[in-house]
Amino acid sequence: MRGGPAAEQPQPAPAGEAGAESGAPDASGEAPDTGADAAAAAESAAGSEDAADADSQVIDDELERLIADARAVEEAGTASAVDDESRGEPDTGQSADAARADATLADLQRVTAEYANYRRRTEQEKIAAREATTGEVLRALLPVLDDLDRAEQHGDLPEEGAVAVIASKLRASVEKLGLVAYGDKGERFDPTVHEAIAQLPSPEAEADTIADVVERGYRVGDRIVRVAKVAVFVAAS
Repeated sequence: MRGGPAAEQPQPAPAGEAGAESGAPDASGEAPDTGADAAAAAESAAGSEDAADADSQVIDDELERLIADARAVEEAGTASAVDDESRGEPDTGQSADAARADATLADLQRVTAEYANYRRRTEQEKIAAREATTGEVLRALLPVLDDLDRAEQHGDLPEEGAVAVIASKLRASVEKLGLVAYGDKGERFDPTVHEAIAQLPSPEAEADTIADVVERGYRVGDRIVRVAKVAVFVAAS
């Protein structure tokens, strides 16, 4: 008996495509550019925020138009009432129209104020949420930044070459996402953003001052991602 047509065997995907789909390192052993992905996500979020701002502007313009219309009705009612009085004609309901216009204008002004407060509060919450999310993502990269700082301090980080280029790109990427380092020798010690792991009595210290930085601190906006661990000069007793 003749067999049917041989089933086609699935062909393996090219190595480059498989690596791109799975996010795994490619054949050269290089890991995907997570910094670029994070930057792209940040740009996408910024685009969404711009669209939200555009919608808010449309609402603001509509509220201003309604307020202008209410004012026009009020002014027209007042002018008509004045004309009736000058001609000695009785009031034919213009006072009621003016009262309704006043009430409408007051309602629109109240709605406008409430919307302005809502928009401001929403914007603050959006910024806080973005800083919290960015801080959590960048927290995982802090040990790498610490290793680069230590290598640089001990002269193990070359000024040129592949490692130097990678270090420069990594630092530029995290700075673009808003990560800021703080904590330097000579600064005034602040217990809200510094953690003292050692106190060194000094006769020259008039106030608590950072003597050495063991681990740098980092912040994103107003949010502390990691407090700085420092040794502190204190006044000798």
